[in-house]
Amino acid sequence: MGRPPAKPTSPKLDRGVLPTLLGYVLRRAQSAVFADFAATFQTAGAALTPGEFGLLVLVARNTGLSQMALARALGIDRSTLVPILDRLQARGLLVRRRSPTDGRTHALALTPSGDKALVRFTGLVRAHERRIGSRLSTAETRTLIGLLEKVRSGARSL
Repeated sequence: MGRPPAKPTSPKLDRGVLPTLLGYVLRRAQSAVFADFAATFQTAGAALTPGEFGLLVLVARNTGLSQMALARALGIDRSTLVPILDRLQARGLLVRRRSPTDGRTHALALTPSGDKALVRFTGLVRAHERRIGSRLSTAETRTLIGLLEKVRSGARSL
Protein backbone atom coordinates (compact mmCIF):
# COMPACT_ATOMS: atom_id res chain seq x y z
CA MET A 1 0.00 0.00 0.00
CA GLY A 2 2.89 2.42 0.45
CA ARG A 3 3.87 4.89 3.08
CA PRO A 4 1.53 7.43 4.63
CA PRO A 5 2.01 10.91 3.27
CA ALA A 6 4.78 12.85 4.95
CA LYS A 7 3.70 15.48 7.43
CA PRO A 8 4.16 18.92 6.01
CA THR A 9 7.06 20.73 7.58
CA SER A 10 6.18 24.00 9.21
CA PRO A 11 8.15 26.97 8.04
CA LYS A 12 10.52 28.51 10.55
CA LEU A 13 8.60 31.04 12.60
CA ASP A 14 9.79 34.60 12.16
CA ARG A 15 10.02 35.99 15.67
CA GLY A 16 11.04 39.45 14.52
CA VAL A 17 12.62 41.52 17.27
CA LEU A 18 11.62 39.07 20.04
CA PRO A 19 14.86 37.04 20.23
CA THR A 20 16.78 40.27 20.87
CA LEU A 21 14.61 41.23 23.85
CA LEU A 22 16.02 40.21 27.21
CA GLY A 23 12.56 39.90 28.77
CA TYR A 24 11.34 37.61 25.99
CA VAL A 25 14.36 35.30 26.20
CA LEU A 26 14.16 35.24 30.01
CA ARG A 27 10.47 34.33 29.89
CA ARG A 28 11.09 31.47 27.43
CA ALA A 29 13.93 30.20 29.61
CA GLN A 30 11.75 30.47 32.73
CA SER A 31 8.97 28.51 31.03
CA ALA A 32 11.38 25.72 30.09
CA VAL A 33 12.94 25.65 33.56
CA PHE A 34 9.56 25.58 35.32
CA ALA A 35 8.33 22.80 33.01
CA ASP A 36 11.41 20.72 33.86
CA PHE A 37 10.91 21.43 37.58
CA ALA A 38 7.28 20.29 37.38
CA ALA A 39 8.22 17.15 35.43
CA THR A 40 10.96 16.33 37.96
CA PHE A 41 8.52 16.50 40.86
CA GLN A 42 5.71 14.74 38.98
CA THR A 43 8.03 11.85 38.08
CA ALA A 44 9.03 11.57 41.74
CA GLY A 45 5.38 11.55 42.83
CA ALA A 46 5.74 14.87 44.62
CA ALA A 47 3.89 18.13 44.19
CA LEU A 48 5.69 21.42 44.70
CA THR A 49 6.22 24.65 42.78
CA PRO A 50 9.53 26.51 42.53
CA GLY A 51 8.04 29.27 44.69
CA GLU A 52 6.95 26.81 47.37
CA PHE A 53 10.42 25.29 47.40
CA GLY A 54 11.99 28.71 47.89
CA LEU A 55 9.54 29.48 50.67
CA LEU A 56 10.33 26.23 52.48
CA VAL A 57 14.07 26.88 52.21
CA LEU A 58 13.69 30.40 53.63
CA VAL A 59 11.55 29.18 56.53
CA ALA A 60 13.95 26.31 57.26
CA ARG A 61 16.95 28.63 57.29
CA ASN A 62 15.19 31.39 59.26
CA THR A 63 13.01 29.73 61.89
CA GLY A 64 10.63 32.22 63.43
CA LEU A 65 10.56 34.33 60.29
CA SER A 66 7.44 36.51 60.15
CA GLN A 67 4.97 36.27 57.29
CA MET A 68 5.70 39.89 56.41
CA ALA A 69 9.47 39.33 56.25
CA LEU A 70 8.91 36.19 54.17
CA ALA A 71 6.66 38.05 51.72
CA ARG A 72 9.34 40.75 51.32
CA ALA A 73 12.07 38.12 50.80
CA LEU A 74 9.98 36.39 48.12
CA GLY A 75 8.98 39.66 46.47
CA ILE A 76 5.25 38.98 46.81
CA ASP A 77 2.49 40.68 48.74
CA ARG A 78 1.01 39.22 51.90
CA SER A 79 -2.34 38.45 50.25
CA THR A 80 -0.53 36.20 47.75
CA LEU A 81 1.54 34.55 50.48
CA VAL A 82 -1.31 33.55 52.81
CA PRO A 83 -2.95 30.95 50.49
CA ILE A 84 0.47 29.38 49.83
CA LEU A 85 1.11 29.12 53.57
CA ASP A 86 -2.38 27.67 54.03
CA ARG A 87 -1.63 24.93 51.46
CA LEU A 88 1.75 24.06 52.96
CA GLN A 89 0.31 24.06 56.47
CA ALA A 90 -2.57 21.80 55.34
CA ARG A 91 0.05 19.41 53.96
CA GLY A 92 1.74 19.37 57.37
CA LEU A 93 4.96 20.97 56.12
CA LEU A 94 4.96 24.15 58.20
CA VAL A 95 3.32 25.78 61.18
CA ARG A 96 2.40 29.34 62.07
CA ARG A 97 2.64 30.32 65.71
CA ARG A 98 2.18 33.63 67.44
CA SER A 99 5.52 35.40 67.57
CA PRO A 100 6.98 35.39 71.08
CA THR A 101 8.23 38.95 70.53
CA ASP A 102 5.22 40.43 68.70
CA GLY A 103 1.79 38.95 69.31
CA ARG A 104 0.44 40.63 66.17
CA THR A 105 2.61 38.51 63.86
CA HIS A 106 3.10 34.84 63.12
CA ALA A 107 6.44 33.08 63.41
CA LEU A 108 6.93 30.39 60.78
CA ALA A 109 8.69 27.06 61.19
CA LEU A 110 8.87 23.75 59.37
CA THR A 111 7.31 20.73 61.03
CA PRO A 112 9.38 17.56 61.44
CA SER A 113 7.56 16.29 58.31
CA GLY A 114 8.47 19.52 56.57
CA ASP A 115 12.14 19.09 57.48
CA LYS A 116 12.10 15.55 56.10
CA ALA A 117 10.25 16.59 52.94
CA LEU A 118 12.66 19.48 52.35
CA VAL A 119 15.61 17.07 52.34
CA ARG A 120 13.85 15.02 49.64
CA PHE A 121 12.78 18.13 47.71
CA THR A 122 16.33 19.51 47.80
CA GLY A 123 17.64 16.32 46.20
CA LEU A 124 15.04 16.61 43.44
CA VAL A 125 15.90 20.27 42.88
CA ARG A 126 19.63 19.51 42.71
CA ALA A 127 18.96 16.87 40.01
CA HIS A 128 16.77 19.38 38.15
CA GLU A 129 19.51 22.04 38.42
CA ARG A 130 22.15 19.65 37.07
CA ARG A 131 19.92 18.89 34.10
CA ILE A 132 19.02 22.48 33.20
CA GLY A 133 22.62 23.62 33.62
CA SER A 134 24.18 20.66 31.87
CA ARG A 135 25.35 22.75 28.91
CA LEU A 136 27.08 25.29 31.15
CA SER A 137 30.39 25.03 32.94
CA THR A 138 30.54 25.85 36.65
CA ALA A 139 32.10 29.21 35.78
CA GLU A 140 29.38 29.93 33.20
CA THR A 141 26.70 29.08 35.73
CA ARG A 142 28.21 31.51 38.26
CA THR A 143 28.49 34.19 35.56
CA LEU A 144 24.90 33.68 34.44
CA ILE A 145 23.61 33.93 38.01
CA GLY A 146 25.59 37.14 38.50
CA LEU A 147 24.27 38.61 35.27
CA LEU A 148 20.68 37.68 36.13
CA GLU A 149 21.09 39.37 39.52
CA LYS A 150 22.19 42.51 37.66
CA VAL A 151 19.08 42.29 35.46
CA ARG A 152 16.86 41.79 38.50
CA SER A 153 18.35 44.74 40.35
CA GLY A 154 17.97 46.92 37.24
CA ALA A 155 14.34 45.97 36.70
CA ARG A 156 12.78 48.00 39.48
CA SER A 157 9.08 48.48 39.16
CA LEU A 158 7.67 51.93 39.73
